[in-house]
Amino acid sequence: MKLRCTVLGIALLAVLAVPPIAGAQHAGKVTRIGILSGGAPGSRGVQVLLEALRDVGLVEGRGAVFDIRYTEGRTERFSAFAAELVKLRVDILIAASTPGAMAAKQATSTIPVVMVAVSDPVGSQLVASLARPGGNITGLSLLAPALSAKRLDLLKQALPPVSRVAVLWNVSNEGMMLRFRETETAARSLGVTLESVGVRTPDDFADAFARMTKGRPEALLVLADTVTIGQSKSIVQFAEANRIPAIYEQKSFVDAGGLMAYGIDMSDQYRRVAFYVDRILKGAKPADLPVEQPSKFEFVINLKTAKTLGVTIPASVLTRADQVVE
Repeated sequence: MKLRCTVLGIALLAVLAVPPIAGAQHAGKVTRIGILSGGAPGSRGVQVLLEALRDVGLVEGRGAVFDIRYTEGRTERFSAFAAELVKLRVDILIAASTPGAMAAKQATSTIPVVMVAVSDPVGSQLVASLARPGGNITGLSLLAPALSAKRLDLLKQALPPVSRVAVLWNVSNEGMMLRFRETETAARSLGVTLESVGVRTPDDFADAFARMTKGRPEALLVLADTVTIGQSKSIVQFAEANRIPAIYEQKSFVDAGGLMAYGIDMSDQYRRVAFYVDRILKGAKPADLPVEQPSKFEFVINLKTAKTLGVTIPASVLTRADQVVE
C-alpha cells in the first residue's frame, strides 16, 4: 500500500508539472486560428508568428489548429480567403497587411481579428482610434505613411542632386495609397518630382521595369507590401543593372544588395501578434486592446552597392546609419 501511494503521488506531481497548452483553452477544446498571409508558403513572417504562438502555448496538434491562407502576392485573393476562414469558424483571425485586414473586417464583425503590418488602421477605417479600437479588430500598425516621407528625406540627404524619383508601389493596396500621398506631400517640400510606377500583381513588374528604363529616374523609392517584397530580388537587380540608387522600407532589400533601407524590423511585429492572441483567448476584447505602433527604426546603408552604383554617401548621412554594410 505504501509503494502504491508513493507511485500515485509521483504521478500526480508529474501531471501538475506539465504546463498547460494555453491559458485560455479548456479541457478538450481545440483553438482554431486563421492566418491570412500576403506571402507564399515558407514566408519569414508566418514562420516567426508560429514560433511566437508556440511560446504562448499554441502548438499545432496540441490543442491548436492553424488554418493558413497565402495570397502569394495576389491582393485580390484576400476577400475569398477571409470568407473561407470565417466559414471554418476560427476562434481568432490574424490578418497581415492593410488589404488583409480590410478583407477580414468585411468578412466578420464578431470573430476577433488581430492585424499586423497595417499602414494606417485609423486612416483605413479599420479601427475607431489607436487607443480604443472599438470593434472586433486590434493589433499592430506600421506607422507607414509618416515613414514614407522620412525615407524620401533620407534619400535626398544621401543624394542631394536628385530631383526626379520613381516610386514603385502596389496601387491596389489602400495602405500603399496612404503612403504614396504622404510621399507626394514630402516631395513638394523637398523640391522633388515623383513618377508613380504602379503594379498590382507579380505579372506587372516587367512592364514597370520597362517604364523606368525608358523614363530614367535619378533614384527609386520602393513602398513595401507583399507584392513588392515578393519581387525584392528582381527589383534590386533591376536597380543595380540600371545604376539607379534606391531606398527601401525593409532591411531584407539591403541584404539582397539594395542601397539603403529605413524602417522597422518586421519580425518584431509578427512576434508581437502572439501577445494579442494570448490576451484575447484569455478573455480580453479587441475593442479594449490598444493598437501598437513601432518605436524602434533602423537605417541601413550598403556601401558596397554605393560603390557599384558610383555614388558617394555623405559622411553626415553615414553617421546616422544604424548599420553600414562594407
